[in-house]
Amino acid sequence: MPNVLRCTALTIVTVFSVTVAVKAQDARFFRIGTGGIGGTYYPIGGIIASAISSPPGSRSCDEGGSCGVQGLVAIAQTSGGSVANVEAVAKGRLDSGFAQSDIAYWAYTGTGTYRKKEPRKTIRAIANLYPESVHVVVRTKTGVKSMRDLKGRRVSLNEKGSGALADARLILNAFGLRERRDLKVQYLNSESAALRLAAGKLDAFIAVAGYPMASVQLAFGKSDAQILPLIGKPIEQLLAKYKFFSRDTIPSDVYGNAEPIPTISVNALWIVPEAADEELIYQITKAIWNEKSRKLLNEGHSKGKLIRMSTALQGVSIPLHPGARRFYREVDIAE
Repeated sequence: MPNVLRCTALTIVTVFSVTVAVKAQDARFFRIGTGGIGGTYYPIGGIIASAISSPPGSRSCDEGGSCGVQGLVAIAQTSGGSVANVEAVAKGRLDSGFAQSDIAYWAYTGTGTYRKKEPRKTIRAIANLYPESVHVVVRTKTGVKSMRDLKGRRVSLNEKGSGALADARLILNAFGLRERRDLKVQYLNSESAALRLAAGKLDAFIAVAGYPMASVQLAFGKSDAQILPLIGKPIEQLLAKYKFFSRDTIPSDVYGNAEPIPTISVNALWIVPEAADEELIYQITKAIWNEKSRKLLNEGHSKGKLIRMSTALQGVSIPLHPGARRFYREVDIAE
């Protein structure tokens, strides 16, 4: 399993005016497992970490400081993605993490990609965040125009342990393709895949994240690339079979594309262990939905604008954490 504890420094304190030195023993640290630096989880994790943090010694919300949880220092960590985050949260090795709704559902119920594993019954949700779009990126010079044209090509399905790999397999199967039989398959994170695509060492890669993805921007910036539309009967059958998939569109000009690109998506969930302190999760949930957090989300990333309290419970495929449910009951969006 990918090492979910590879941690990168996140500059949280830039949003605070900290006038008193923070002693480690005075702070409560809270780790958020994200994904690779070329995806969307990592920057969104940084924004959320900033929003919910209020280190000891920082100004209070009323004084113009952070409106996060008093004494909390949240840190966004890189990880292998959804599957790695689910595993780490379920085993108590991460305080929280982001995961695709399909991966979370399969893990909790012991179905799908978890059908041969013990159900991960100890994961709980704080919120639905935003839709994650499937990107099938190809080098234009390959002449690949559709999913079936990928047969015999060098294709990265994303790294092992990622939710993107699980979705890539479902999509390939829908089009009658088997990863080892029909493809020259590689398992690379999206940043590495983009660089290999640009170098002519890869024909296509599949990534699942909110647009714009830094790795896809990299591929477009360094090579002549395009994104395949996901349309046709196989996609219709996929949508009918797996309810966690939704129709989606990558708007024009996101990656320099002249026209909107039809695709499909899953939801990104923020998950925590069942054993997480109820009061802490209540305060974190409250902090992420305050007005200052709204500004950070709106200005920090294009997907941040889609993270809204009004959609916080949409597509949540596992039980809510009691602390989160308590907050949503107070604001009348949960029973």
